[in-house]
Amino acid sequence: MSLAIENISYGYKSHADVITDLSLHFEEGGIYGLLGKNGTGKSTLLYLIMGLLHPRKGHVRFLGHDTALRTPLALRDMFIVPEEYDLPDILLTDYLKVVRPFYPNFSEELLTRCLQGFDMTPDVHLGRLSMGQKKKVYMCIALASGTRLLLMDEPTNGLDIPSKSQFRRVVSSTMTDDKIIIISTHQVRDVELLLDHVTVIDANRVLLNERMASISDRLLFGTTTGAPKPEELAGTLYTEPSVSGYNTIRPRIEADTAETPVNLELLFNGLIANPQAFQHVFDKA
Repeated sequence: MSLAIENISYGYKSHADVITDLSLHFEEGGIYGLLGKNGTGKSTLLYLIMGLLHPRKGHVRFLGHDTALRTPLALRDMFIVPEEYDLPDILLTDYLKVVRPFYPNFSEELLTRCLQGFDMTPDVHLGRLSMGQKKKVYMCIALASGTRLLLMDEPTNGLDIPSKSQFRRVVSSTMTDDKIIIISTHQVRDVELLLDHVTVIDANRVLLNERMASISDRLLFGTTTGAPKPEELAGTLYTEPSVSGYNTIRPRIEADTAETPVNLELLFNGLIANPQAFQHVFDKA
């Protein structure tokens, strides 16, 4: 197992546990979306994976290494882009002289390609960039680091609409079969076309941990105009109003010949509202 989270628990001193007895597995070759409500421990989980926080119980193992030990062999293959960070007031070329030695698989060619994908060049001065530009540069460094595990916490926050499209193109172009990318986000519409796997956590439970292909194979996402008719609601797992009518999710049956695009925002809301119904669909499949 490439990345194994084994029965971990963690809590801050002044609060109850944020994470309790949580287990998850992530396989290489996947771009994972980590979704959950505020306060469910998504960012905490990323820091536990990196070994920046130590679980009260349990272990996180990456390529067989306990990440809490932060051994050089593990750290050379791990990189995190936190939601908030700062960069020094220096040239990017000077910053790379400090960062590059920690990552033996760092690729200058890939860095240049990623920067070009964001309409930027390697000669930028970090102190003269806007927050959105700094985020782009740091994500390029992360992608060029050549690590097999890359964690991103709310990477599209602060990016304008064109930059979000650039982000999806740049990340997908650097994906390889030996890499795991985990993106924690509330902005599901920014990343749903990028993901091939979705993990949803809530109140120390794993509500969903499935490939996008599996979700599309088992669920149908639909819309109705105006108030839905009783026959349109028959068998639905979740329904919510939209601008012109209602959005629905129901199990896909043999008679349904066509798949529908996955609506991640609708799916997330449905999982929070009725997790047992969705669990039954995936357990039965």
